[in-house]
Amino acid sequence: MTTVADKPTTSTSEAAAPRLSRKAPIAMGIFALLAILLLIVFNRAGLSHIEFTPNQKGAVQIPLLNVAGGPTEIVIAILLALMAIGSGVLNWFQLRTRLWYIAIFAILIVTGFLVWASAGLSGQLNVTDLLTGAVAISTALIFGALGGVITEKVGVVNVAIEGQLLMGAFVSAVTATVTHSVVAGIIAAAVAGVLVSFVLGVFAIKYAVNQVIIGVVLNLLVAGLTTFLYQDVLLNSISALNSPPSLPRLPIPGISLIPVLGPLLFNQNIIVYLMYVAVVAVTIGLYRTRWGLRLRAVGEHPQAADTVGINVGRTRFWNVALAGVIVGVGGASFTLGGVGAFGANMTNGAGYIALAAVIFGGWDPIRATLAALLFGFTENLQSVLGTLQSPVPNDFLLMLPYVVTILAVAGFVGRVRGPAASGRPYVKS
Repeated sequence: MTTVADKPTTSTSEAAAPRLSRKAPIAMGIFALLAILLLIVFNRAGLSHIEFTPNQKGAVQIPLLNVAGGPTEIVIAILLALMAIGSGVLNWFQLRTRLWYIAIFAILIVTGFLVWASAGLSGQLNVTDLLTGAVAISTALIFGALGGVITEKVGVVNVAIEGQLLMGAFVSAVTATVTHSVVAGIIAAAVAGVLVSFVLGVFAIKYAVNQVIIGVVLNLLVAGLTTFLYQDVLLNSISALNSPPSLPRLPIPGISLIPVLGPLLFNQNIIVYLMYVAVVAVTIGLYRTRWGLRLRAVGEHPQAADTVGINVGRTRFWNVALAGVIVGVGGASFTLGGVGAFGANMTNGAGYIALAAVIFGGWDPIRATLAALLFGFTENLQSVLGTLQSPVPNDFLLMLPYVVTILAVAGFVGRVRGPAASGRPYVKS
């Protein structure tokens, strides 16, 4: 005879507990299988010449590293397989695969691929130049991702990052050329980003237009406007309107000579240093200040924020404008910190990759920054491997940044939730 007390009971929380997403272990398993195929089945013998010394006077010298391609590739492939299995075991026990674990996995993938691609080649793979170039390319993506995080956190989907970057690049080039001042160019880029944000804010917040649609329209409008002005105005007056001064590198004495990290972090131009400040400021501001608390409250539950006296519309509008300042400065990195002149559609989809970094980073400024760095690294990798004349097909190298973007968002994001009210217009009842 059994009693009620003898019957096994299952709590409601245990019964309703959702199982962790399997995207991370599945994606890691797929990458491990691809690594086994590439690094073991198609193993490449020969030495891989890896150089760490930057092209900088006075820097600490590191000897050239000659890595045996074949055995190294096999070891890395085995490690990747073990890590993929480990992620599956963690998922089985309802434990999340941590970011540091995924980061180590990604570093092993990149290392294995670089050794495989450079094995047997006479050229040298300069790690410092590879990473420094990645930071330079990632700068605009990071500014765009930070602006996207702010707008999403406050409840507005910002698809117009592409247009803000492009307008910032155009205005900074023209302003810096006319004034002969890079500072004026950076300020003008910030103003240009704000103007695009004002249009987004008015239509998305005041008139409740679909935020994705208005973002796409703004991107097309800015692309068409800047292309028209470039072809009909700038090309006819290149020296007067499209020859901006380039930002010089500003090495920090002493620490800029540290191997790898010195030139990577402490021998950059002013826009890269501003990017460092922006990442820290946005992170602290979002999670440690009253401003960030009010911003997140509006993005999560605007009705509740309204009841405690927060003006939802005003908070959204001015934070969208602030995001425009940040993204606009990022646009200046294409011209003042990059090629030195504006070109038609020179952002080349960077705004959309920045938006993907926001999603991949789980709407967190630090993680979005790391995601942007990953995408920038893959974009710089294509040019480095092309210079080394690696066996990787050039067409694959050209599509590599976009392939990594798709795989990252689809494979490693897992079950994440953005701000609850993001993309939803708020009408006060």
